[in-house]
Amino acid sequence: MTEFEWPVRVYYEDTDSAGVVYHAQYLNFMERARTEWLRSLGFEQDVLIEQHQCIFAVHSMQIQFKRPARFNDALLIRNKLVSAVRASLVFEQKVYCDDELLCQAEVRVACLNANQFRPMPIPSFMLTELRGEC
Repeated sequence: MTEFEWPVRVYYEDTDSAGVVYHAQYLNFMERARTEWLRSLGFEQDVLIEQHQCIFAVHSMQIQFKRPARFNDALLIRNKLVSAVRASLVFEQKVYCDDELLCQAEVRVACLNANQFRPMPIPSFMLTELRGEC
């Protein structure tokens, strides 16, 4: 798997009074797509917390908005893992509507100890699998 796709429908709650998606809502769409990507690989975040004290948090992001999404649009979020190193992952994420690029971002996600909220290595069993995705 080199790219993961997750469909999203734009609901009224995602938009402003003009029916245009709030800029911050794209972050939620991307977050859901990353979560579903992990789930598709067999990694449930609640299990990672309980068994490995491991959580993932966005460290940084560069985002570009190209065109607006609107109420009731069917979007497609595309994830591509660019790198998987000791304690972080970098994703390229793109939001499309009918094959038109609406938004793109590079997202760095850090692995943190769930109890201390300090960086920790990605569990080795997970890192091995993720590196196969790059």
